[in-house]
Amino acid sequence: MPRKNILFDRDTWQEIFGSIAKNKTRTIITVIGVLWGIFIYITLSGSAKGMDNGFDRAFENVAINSMFLWAQSTSMPYDGFKIGRSPQLKIQDAQYIKKRVPAVEFIAPRNTKGLFDGGQQPLVVRGTKTGNYVVYGDTPEYTSIFPLKIFDGGRYINADDYKNERKICIIGERTKDELFEKDEDPIGDYVNINGIYFQIVGMHKTSDEGGFASDSDIYIPLSTFRRLYNTGDDVDWFTIAARDDADVVAVEKEVKQVLRRIHRVHPEDERAFGSFNLGEIWNRIIGFKDGLTLMSLIVGIATIIAGVIGIGNILLISVKERTKELGIRRAIGATPAEVRKQILLESVFLTLLAGIIGIILGALVLAGINAATTDLEDFPFVNPTVPLSYILGALFTMISMGILIGLIPAQRAVSIKPIDALREE
Repeated sequence: MPRKNILFDRDTWQEIFGSIAKNKTRTIITVIGVLWGIFIYITLSGSAKGMDNGFDRAFENVAINSMFLWAQSTSMPYDGFKIGRSPQLKIQDAQYIKKRVPAVEFIAPRNTKGLFDGGQQPLVVRGTKTGNYVVYGDTPEYTSIFPLKIFDGGRYINADDYKNERKICIIGERTKDELFEKDEDPIGDYVNINGIYFQIVGMHKTSDEGGFASDSDIYIPLSTFRRLYNTGDDVDWFTIAARDDADVVAVEKEVKQVLRRIHRVHPEDERAFGSFNLGEIWNRIIGFKDGLTLMSLIVGIATIIAGVIGIGNILLISVKERTKELGIRRAIGATPAEVRKQILLESVFLTLLAGIIGIILGALVLAGINAATTDLEDFPFVNPTVPLSYILGALFTMISMGILIGLIPAQRAVSIKPIDALREE
C-alpha cells in the first residue's frame, strides 16, 4: 500500500496542531519572536525606501552633483594683501574654471537684485498694479543645473537672448497672479522693471518643485542685468555642476584652488571662498539611508534567528513530552524519515506562519505611515515599499533556518527507541 504524502496527510496536521495546542503560551511567545524580527525588517527596510523616494522627489529638479560658490573675505595675508580683503568674482572666471577643471560640466554665473541687498527688491509695474520681486540675472546654462518648470507656451532664456542683451523675462506663477487678471495670458505682454520694459517669454512654477527658488522670482539674461544695474563683470556667485562620474567634493576643492590663483589668495586660505555642496550632502543622505537598510537587515535577521532558535527549543520540549506517542508511532510502522519530516514540517510551519503575519503587520504599518505623510510636501517620505525580492528572500531564509533548527528536535525524535519510549510514563 503506497504511503501518503506527509504534507497532505490529515493525521500529520492533526498531530502538529495538537502539539501546538498543548504548548499554546510557549508557542505564541516564541512565534512572536520570529514575527517581531520580520516585522522590524519590513518596517525599517520600507522606511529606508520611503526616505530614498522622498529625497529623490525633493531633489528631482536639482543636479545632485552641484554646488554654489561665492566670495567671502580672506583670513591670511598674501602677495602684499592684508587679511580681510574681499575678492570679487568675475564673469570671466567661469571660462577659466572650465579650462582648468575638466570635471566641471556646467557653470552658471549669477547675479541678483533684492536678495542680498537688505531686502530692497526691484519695483515691477504692470498697468496700475505693482509689486516688489527678486530679479535674477542668468545664463542659459542655469537650467542645465536646476531645471525650472516652464508652463506651456513659454520658454527660458536662450543663447540669442544672452548674446543680444534682450529685454525679456520669465516671471513666476505668483507674480502673474498679482500683476495680471485671472484669465489673462502673460506670455508676450510687458512688465516694467525699474523703469525698463521687459517682454514676458515664459512663466515658471517652483513652489512645489523641490528647488531653491520662489514662484515670485523673475529671471532676465545676465547680460541685460549687467547693463540694467551697471554691475560690469562682477558676479554674485557661481552655480556649478560636476560630471556624473566626478567626485564632487574633489571638484569643489579644485575650483576653489583655481579661484585662489586668479584672485591672488593664499593657497591655504579656506575662508576666502564659501560654498554649499549639494553633492556632499546627498552622499551623506545616501550613506544614512544605506546604513538604515543595513541596520534593518542586521536587527531583523538577529531577531529572526533568536525566534527560530526559540521554536527549536519548543520542539525539543514537545519531543520530550511526546516520547511515548512517538514510540507508539515507531512501533506500529512509522519510519524514522516520517518522524523526522513531521518535526521539520512543524518547525517550518511555525516559522512561516510567524513570517507571514510579520510581513502583513509591517505592510500595514508602512501603509499607515504613507497615508499620514502623503499630504506633507516638505516631509521627505514617499511610498515606503519593500521590493518583492527582499520579501521572498526573507521568507526563504526563514524557511531554511526553520529546517536547520528543526533538525535538532527531529534527530532527537528519531533517536528514541520504540521499546524505551513505550516504557516512559
